[in-house]
Amino acid sequence: MDTQHPSAPPHAQSRITGKTHPRRPAHAKAHPVGVLHDNTRHTSHFTVIGNHLAQHPELSALAIGLAVHIQSLRTGTPVDIKTLAARFPESAARIAAALRELEAHGYLRRNRERTTSGRIVTRTISCNQPGRSGGATNARRAEPPARRAAATPQQNPPRRAALPAVPQPAYASPTLLRTATEILAGLRRTDPRLLLSTTDAEHLAPGVAAWLERDLTATAVRHALTSDLPPDPLRRPAALLAHRLTAQLPPPPPWRPPVEPPPVLLTMHNCDGCDRGIRAPGPGARCRDCREGREGRWHRQAVVAASAEEIFTDE
Repeated sequence: MDTQHPSAPPHAQSRITGKTHPRRPAHAKAHPVGVLHDNTRHTSHFTVIGNHLAQHPELSALAIGLAVHIQSLRTGTPVDIKTLAARFPESAARIAAALRELEAHGYLRRNRERTTSGRIVTRTISCNQPGRSGGATNARRAEPPARRAAATPQQNPPRRAALPAVPQPAYASPTLLRTATEILAGLRRTDPRLLLSTTDAEHLAPGVAAWLERDLTATAVRHALTSDLPPDPLRRPAALLAHRLTAQLPPPPPWRPPVEPPPVLLTMHNCDGCDRGIRAPGPGARCRDCREGREGRWHRQAVVAASAEEIFTDE
């Protein structure tokens, strides 16, 4: 009973570092992967954002960030493109594209309204749960695009309204129309919102040519089309340009009489045909009789004088 066992350990051994835990799978790692959250509960100055926006499968990161920023603002805060471009480092073109994404997915609604003073303004409405007011569900928006397209009946897209008519030039030369098209194509360098399609440029080119016919330079036409633009997003920039080309058409230039050529100085010279003295622009001219092949006046007078002398002699 008092036999000792020197080979038995005096106490239970702890698990060797790095060994697999008996309850952990063999393929599991010692440290977790992915994001870890260090959360603190907010009690003030916070905004509730749904996962349907924060984890939207189709929106870009810039669009999601702008949506979160807009939902955190107070009612009445300006959210136009210029204000957002001044707030964030992204360009106005990228911010405008992100706003269009949010508008296409229902997170923004922009309505044009007329105030009591007659001014047209744009009202921007931010939706934290798109589709609730229209009866749609977030699950419907979370479906893949292919499944939504298959379930949605195909409808003909609405036809765009025709652009307003523009002035026409008196003589549409190819050079004048080419210059007008170059002016229209360069408007986007002044304002990225004035990006025109080929069809819109072809429709507006005669109107610009009509301006150029009225003694306006390309710089003056470009300034008239791009100055004092509204700060709101331009839904149809081509329609706005067509309206300006018609409403602000300058008057034709004042009538200028044609430039008369300077008078020709006539000096005395001898005719090369009959050696008669005539007034001509320079030497080497011929009188009218010589030009027409007729006998000169001096020859006719000499014949008349000889005939009269013969008559008097016979008598």
